[in-house]
Amino acid sequence: MKLLEMTGDATSRVIEADPPQPSPGEVLIETARSAICGSEMKTYRGKGMAGGNTGHEAVGTVVELGKSVTELSHGQRVGVSAVVGCGDCVECDRGQYTWCKSARSRSQMHAEQFAIHARACSPLPDDLPWDEAALLTGDGMGVPWHTAKKIDRADIETIVVMGLGPIGLGNVLMQAHLGRRVIGVDIIDYRVDVARRLGADVTLKADEALIERIMDLTGGEGADVVIDCAGQRGSVENSFLAVRRGGIVVFNGESMEEMLAPSRDFNRREIWAVGCWYYFMSEVPEMFALWREGLDVARMITHQFPLAAAPEAFALFDKGQTGKVLLRP
Repeated sequence: MKLLEMTGDATSRVIEADPPQPSPGEVLIETARSAICGSEMKTYRGKGMAGGNTGHEAVGTVVELGKSVTELSHGQRVGVSAVVGCGDCVECDRGQYTWCKSARSRSQMHAEQFAIHARACSPLPDDLPWDEAALLTGDGMGVPWHTAKKIDRADIETIVVMGLGPIGLGNVLMQAHLGRRVIGVDIIDYRVDVARRLGADVTLKADEALIERIMDLTGGEGADVVIDCAGQRGSVENSFLAVRRGGIVVFNGESMEEMLAPSRDFNRREIWAVGCWYYFMSEVPEMFALWREGLDVARMITHQFPLAAAPEAFALFDKGQTGKVLLRP
């Protein structure tokens, strides 16, 4: 089968590899779509991943059942969660795999086939197209919906989204759909333009005048909520500068750098901070319902490539010249 290999230093190639064999409890999926996530860029730009890739958003068809799998059937269409819980704890019973103490992340989904545990699979409605399914069962809309539930308050009117990569654009689409006034911020013109098309009321370039312009747009008070989707020192600093007293800062962007001070960033202005990573399996039916109610998630997709052209897709994504990108094996 064909498999994308990340060869490091912002390079990749498509290689031939043996299909994985599903272990007990797992299934083999024939990939219909996989999606590129911004979190993959660290590995892509860095040392790479010998023999494989960090792909973790995909949908496809079950083509082989591992031993003891009874909840799925051959030929079934599924979306998958890249985070898999142990299956035996209270959090797993609630469909909250990300809270399971034994949770593991899976990848290798930029391939013609991949193996995943059966409990990570969500059966897809027959009328849900592959493109939409890839976003609804992956990070693309999973993180924005998980975020939306954490800030479900009637007094929230204005939301700033810092960083307009795929997760940021998903937050723009989600919050606009929910009726909030959205201000989208990025340093790349292309992504700012996409955010505008997805429903941002105002789009701004992140420059020295950014906070002044946000204050002008919010009567000098700041936004009710700022969602940081970049995870950079500058975006985090701007998030706290842009939020109002008593407001909420949500962290979607990944960073291991220490950059916050309790008194300056939280105490003195009574700011709420919310961490939000991935989504719960139990939320997938809710996202299907949002799609049926009119959430047009496919608008986030700006490019599609065959798997054979994945190196070209990653290079374009790395330049910030895409929205959500799908690969079609």
